[in-house]
Amino acid sequence: MNRHEQKTTIFIVTLLLTLTAGLAAQELAEIQLPKPRIDGGVPLMQALARRSTSRDFKADPLPAQTMSDLLWAAWGVNRQESKKRTAPSAMNWQEIDLYIVMEKGIYLYDAAAHIMKPVAAGDFRALAGRQEFVKTAPLTLVFVADPARMSKAPADKQEIFAWTDSAFISQNVYLFCASAGLATGVRASLDAPALAKAMKLQTGQIITMAQSIGFPKK
Repeated sequence: MNRHEQKTTIFIVTLLLTLTAGLAAQELAEIQLPKPRIDGGVPLMQALARRSTSRDFKADPLPAQTMSDLLWAAWGVNRQESKKRTAPSAMNWQEIDLYIVMEKGIYLYDAAAHIMKPVAAGDFRALAGRQEFVKTAPLTLVFVADPARMSKAPADKQEIFAWTDSAFISQNVYLFCASAGLATGVRASLDAPALAKAMKLQTGQIITMAQSIGFPKK
């Protein structure tokens, strides 16, 4: 193969890869979640007794109804008239966004519409944590703070609010998982720069933590 043929081959392969990536992104469609079930579950004290951190997950995806219930419990709208959430936030800034990282791609949870908006197609799970189990856990929630929504807070306090409000949401996830028989584990160890690029974050947005969820292996 001469130099010209090599360049032509490289161009064709690059073009095919680009077209494939574009088609994959188009295939990642918005997900309308079913209405969350807000009754049932175990009593609060039992959920607290069962609350634990796990790093062993089955690879099986969560059913749509479970995903709906999980996201609503974590950070859903529980008072339609005021649009307030299931977890508190400083001054009701609601500065935390929940991203869902799964095998087929990354989504952003829109609490008001209760839908998952597509962000990026592809398997980026390995970026959401440095431990091996993260690569195969069916989903990881990534907590992202937007300081622009906290403009009235002193600059040196914004990260404190962001971490605190993320922790409130994370505990909701823990209690839901304890009630629903799911395994979960939160962490701050992840490849933040690479993950931020994959999630197409804006300058200034802060990844605070990530939390993997799935059915327990045992």
